[in-house]
Amino acid sequence: MALFRTGNPALGAHSFDAPRVHGETAMTLEGTVNKTGLSLLILVAGAAVTWNQTASPVFIIVGALGGFVVALVTSFKREWAPVTTPLYALLEGLFLGGLSLMYEEKFPGIVINAVGLTFGTLAALLLAYRSGLIKATENFKLGIFAATGGIALLYLVSMGLGLFGVSIPYIHGSGIIGIGFSLFVVGIAALNLVLDFDFIERGAEAGAPKYMEWYGAFGLLVTLVWLYLEILRLLAKLQSRDRK
Repeated sequence: MALFRTGNPALGAHSFDAPRVHGETAMTLEGTVNKTGLSLLILVAGAAVTWNQTASPVFIIVGALGGFVVALVTSFKREWAPVTTPLYALLEGLFLGGLSLMYEEKFPGIVINAVGLTFGTLAALLLAYRSGLIKATENFKLGIFAATGGIALLYLVSMGLGLFGVSIPYIHGSGIIGIGFSLFVVGIAALNLVLDFDFIERGAEAGAPKYMEWYGAFGLLVTLVWLYLEILRLLAKLQSRDRK
């Protein structure tokens, strides 16, 4: 059954089904790339605010909670993406800047390494996708979708148990199992980029409405933020292990 699948909840099976008004400009790959670049610049600007050590922790909390709410709204109201995507980028920047600073204070140099690995992974997978080395087949999509769902469920259970002072053993530690788990999650997060590329390409080919360029940028941003966070956690585990 030829359904589009992606582990990214922002780019679901019917993300590009919205009708285009007569005379409206269609979505293009170039337009999506430009809007993704602009969104990343906004995210960096937001991160710069909370990277400053005098910034209020309130900004970090607002960024985390606000980003989550805006992401939900954007997922259900795709036509709002031209407004909500830049807002999401700013809020996530506030959150990531503060969180990154906390990691940097404990593990000097970790942030620049995480940023480099994130964008290096993005470039490598885009090259592999465009060259045909990696193809988003239906089985590939289904496998990544299932793995992403499993990770999301595990994280939800972990957060729920955390409210009662209980933690899932090993996976959050710096032991072999914890590092192996983080490597697996980083791999799944990275492969979600391939699915995002595929969905955006299909949207452009289908002549989706122009606002879907912002929605495609939003989907990529969601995956990049997740990938960066997982790489940050992995590097922290590795450095913690080296210090023992």
